[in-house]
Amino acid sequence: MKRFTQLFQQIDATPATNAKISALQRYFQQEEPSNAVWALYLLLGKTRKRLITSRVLRDVFLQISEMPEWLFEDCYAQVGDSAEVIALLLRDVLPAVQHESSIPLHQWMETVIPQVKTIATATELKDLILSWWSVLNPVEVFVLNKVLTGAFRVGVSEKLVIKGLAAACGIPEPALAHRLMGDFAPTVDFYQQLLQTEDENISPSRPYPFFLASPLEIDRFQTEDFTRWFAEWKWDGIRAQIIRRQGEVFIWSRGEDLVTEQFPELVNLFLTLPDGVVLDGEILCWQDDRPLSFNHLQKRLGRKRVTPKLMQENPVYFIAYDLLEYQGQDLRQTTLHDRRTQLMQLLDPFLGARIRYSAALPFQSVDDLQSLRAQSRTQGAEGLVIKAIDSPYLVGRKRGYWWKYKVDPMSLDAVLIYAQAGSGKRANLFTDYTFALWQADELVPFAKAYSGLDNREIEALDQWIRKHTIEKFGPVRSVEPLQVFEIGFEGIARSNRHKSGISVRFPRILRWRKDKPPQEADTVQSAVQLVEGQAIEESSH
Repeated sequence: MKRFTQLFQQIDATPATNAKISALQRYFQQEEPSNAVWALYLLLGKTRKRLITSRVLRDVFLQISEMPEWLFEDCYAQVGDSAEVIALLLRDVLPAVQHESSIPLHQWMETVIPQVKTIATATELKDLILSWWSVLNPVEVFVLNKVLTGAFRVGVSEKLVIKGLAAACGIPEPALAHRLMGDFAPTVDFYQQLLQTEDENISPSRPYPFFLASPLEIDRFQTEDFTRWFAEWKWDGIRAQIIRRQGEVFIWSRGEDLVTEQFPELVNLFLTLPDGVVLDGEILCWQDDRPLSFNHLQKRLGRKRVTPKLMQENPVYFIAYDLLEYQGQDLRQTTLHDRRTQLMQLLDPFLGARIRYSAALPFQSVDDLQSLRAQSRTQGAEGLVIKAIDSPYLVGRKRGYWWKYKVDPMSLDAVLIYAQAGSGKRANLFTDYTFALWQADELVPFAKAYSGLDNREIEALDQWIRKHTIEKFGPVRSVEPLQVFEIGFEGIARSNRHKSGISVRFPRILRWRKDKPPQEADTVQSAVQLVEGQAIEESSH
């Protein structure tokens, strides 16, 4: 635990990428495999079940400290993280650590922490937590608290973790990224297999790292040879890989969630494909030759069992973009042109049965490209993805091969009515906002957003909120309805769960409309017209 905490401090102390990679490299070179594999598991943010809530940790601290709850809440408002507040305040509550813990990380994760599952009473739980806190220094307490609550995060991306590990073991980053896809058991055996120079004993369910498109810089694209590129629709579903290996089918989302059980009809379909196939594409709800809104797909996500009724009301299709593996051979280094040729040959016998491949849209100029983009919403798409026909399938976001060219977001002008403080480094600033539209003479909440303003605007708005607060509801403040903001979003639909009767997807602030009085903000009817406008486009297509 001590060496892992030191690594955490080194990563957290610097914004420099190379310094983070060097710290990771040293750690993986020096640490025992039994500890290193758990460090890797935590640094990659792999799913780990929450064993204790932040509320329980807070209650234990309040019992031993006799600190009034209001004072703890004030401390939390400044810091923005219960785990960190407790770690900082414990220095004045518990005696200085006399006998620091020498328990290694793997033992904490495999033996010590799981003791929580055997605890029968609140008193026993309090005593167990105190026994841990009493042998750890403040930073170690903070790390432990984050692990216990399932909220451990550190200021390093998955890409940098893999870079550090690759530098330590000499295995190419793409190979490590592939081997680390999906969940894994943090065991010594797994770690040793991970660091082998050759791939052996690869799990049949393992997906490939996804290749991602970068935002298109349209001015720089003017000079391209357009015959080298084609476009395809950017669908608004979930990016997925469908894997057909060893007599089974596995479906992975881009977020590395195994979602096989949520799409049983796709499983049955892809069981008819030959073994040794991996497809990259998009899962959409689809009906009458047109995609349905993301709301339909959302009804199927996260469910352990999908009923026949749910499947009938929200039918899914798989739009195939790419062929990553065929007859068990990795095709990622071949050209996109060759991969698509094989993809079409493979899928031609199955087209129409909940599967299709993405259509290639050729263009000869930027004007052609912009004209295609303008048709996106009539197609039910959110823009274009532009791909070089000679591109390999790489790992992550590599500029120069694939570009995304999204349509401008839909937007409405709305009035700020509520504000809440952020968390972490923004815990002392109001950064989470609720916006409303007019319905007759009443402002009705319709969206929450926290992104889109720069630091200067956030600070100015924070000062304004503090001076124009009407009422406080715990951490939330209602404010005078005076400030108007343009709110952008990717999709809009009717919703019975919201007072406004609508829901929007991916709302964010586009600009602060200081030029507009609140009386001129948009209405709920304006939002309904956007929904109806989409319906008209769909029916006319």
